Amino acid sequence: DSVRRYTSDTGDGRACRWMELRLLQYALELWRHGSFTRAADALDIAQPSLSQQIARLENELGVTLFFRGHGGTQATPDGVRFLEQAEQIVRLHDDLVREMRERSEGMGQELVIGAPAITGGHVLPPLLRAFGERHPTVRVRLVEDATEVLQDLTARGLTDLCVLALPVEDDRLATRPMLTEELFLAGPREVAHWMDDRVRRVCLAGEMPVAPVDLADFAQAPFIMLKRGFGFRGTVLALCAESGFAPRVTYETSSVETAQSLVAHGLGVTMVPAMVRRTAAPGPGAVYLPLVGQPRRTLVFAYRRDRYLSAAARALLDMYAQRGG
Repeated sequence: DSVRRYTSDTGDGRACRWMELRLLQYALELWRHGSFTRAADALDIAQPSLSQQIARLENELGVTLFFRGHGGTQATPDGVRFLEQAEQIVRLHDDLVREMRERSEGMGQELVIGAPAITGGHVLPPLLRAFGERHPTVRVRLVEDATEVLQDLTARGLTDLCVLALPVEDDRLATRPMLTEELFLAGPREVAHWMDDRVRRVCLAGEMPVAPVDLADFAQAPFIMLKRGFGFRGTVLALCAESGFAPRVTYETSSVETAQSLVAHGLGVTMVPAMVRRTAAPGPGAVYLPLVGQPRRTLVFAYRRDRYLSAAARALLDMYAQRGG
């Protein structure tokens, strides 16, 4: 995995030697982890060895790539420039090797898919089951995290595909539509102290109100929101803004399931996509109210626009299209 070392003249009498690709990979891993110890663990090498290799790289380049400190390791301004370009070099190398290998050997052995945990848990299992039956030798690795993290990982080429909700604002990513679903307001099925008369009537009316409710009627209600970094949070904030108010956020969580549990116990309201609505059960619970205008969200498969899309990723996309979503 390394390029041949060579010596060339820089034009001013100095000789420079191009570094091994392996050193670029080491530097990138250190940049990702911000720690020599964690990067060494990820690379499965000894920490002193990694330190020596990074020092060797800096010596060859004549610049300091990383600030070392008790709080961790950070890239210097020169380091950021170098690492951004190194990431492209390593990605192009990996893509070329992968494409040539698939040309000679067929589909690769691994497919990396990113998705928020709840969304992925609802939309991916039936697709992955069918994919596994057709391609049993391909190991699927799921990466579950917040939307911002997943988008960044995909833009950096660290996942083959990622499930995201529109809008996807990173122009490095291309998308293919998956599905569109309605959004609902979830409120307690029982009286809570913060309810005014209008909200109380709507929530106690059951699952089938006479007409969709106006989100503005809940402007004074406590809202339970996903934490910053989750794309659905932005969707909810935008819908509230369109209704003329900023929600009074009383609880934040990284789980839609937790948000629904908080609602069921009368702690506030939240918004949920249709796919994650809970089935009504006896006792405390949530009522799912349709909204005026029937707001919706669209899920897409996202992937790096200028990166080689593996045969396994293409097969999964084609299978999804053939199944009709």
